[in-house]
Amino acid sequence: MRVAILGTGKMGGAMARRLASAGHELTLWNRTRERAEALGVGKVAATPAEAAQNADVVISMLTDANAVRGAYLGDNGAAKAAQRQAFVDMSTAGPDISKELAPLIERTGSQFVEAPVLGSIAAVESGTLIIFAAGNEAAIERARPVLEDLGEVRRVGEIGSGASLKLVANSMLAGVNALAAELMAAGTAAGLDPENVFWVLSRMSPVLNGRKAALLEHRYEPVSFALRDALKDLRLALDLYKRAGATTPITRATEELFERASQSVGSLDMGAIASLYERQPATSRKG
Repeated sequence: MRVAILGTGKMGGAMARRLASAGHELTLWNRTRERAEALGVGKVAATPAEAAQNADVVISMLTDANAVRGAYLGDNGAAKAAQRQAFVDMSTAGPDISKELAPLIERTGSQFVEAPVLGSIAAVESGTLIIFAAGNEAAIERARPVLEDLGEVRRVGEIGSGASLKLVANSMLAGVNALAAELMAAGTAAGLDPENVFWVLSRMSPVLNGRKAALLEHRYEPVSFALRDALKDLRLALDLYKRAGATTPITRATEELFERASQSVGSLDMGAIASLYERQPATSRKG
């Protein structure tokens, strides 16, 4: 299929390589053109509208709602080229931007799918992302051949449901990492072998295996998911929960910890939440 990708950062770039290897014909757009050119796959367009013009499926993977809005609705935005394509926003930008864009895209005769993902660059490369697809069933089915080259597609409801579910998932991910960092420090201070503390925590929550270097060795690079991006998602999530009237004291406490850590290590991997505990003294292990 002819696929346009708007945004070729770490995740968008990995998606471009994956889809090119699957045989799709790509046109790429990125605000910094050189990043798209450096991938060495497909053609590079000067504007989102140019990228979308001849595509069957248009994928956007951008930083936040403002970036998504700019790529679709700005001067030479992708919406100006809408002519029966399937537009798929895979950004983690909250439900409001999807609800804003969907009717604008659909009134042109094109289709809109909200499809944020769960998984890292490694999951993109192996085609094992979990994709939260929301929107009209016919639109999802039209995009499915492309999405299934990236991972497992699960339909989760109408527009807004995918973005909201992704915020729930990232709230859990941030909370688990914050609690693990605290317990690694507390267990070590109590005289336990850090390897044993990590072993039991990762057995109970296997997602922690992806941040073993951070929790055991305080190594926060390479960056899989930047701490500042996790903080952005926590803020979006808390806004969602507040408007829903939900009580979320644990998520609020997690956001406060990530806010503190972001002052010094925001550009590092989210595992750098453990840096808050680096100077905590440890007792000698008890025999």
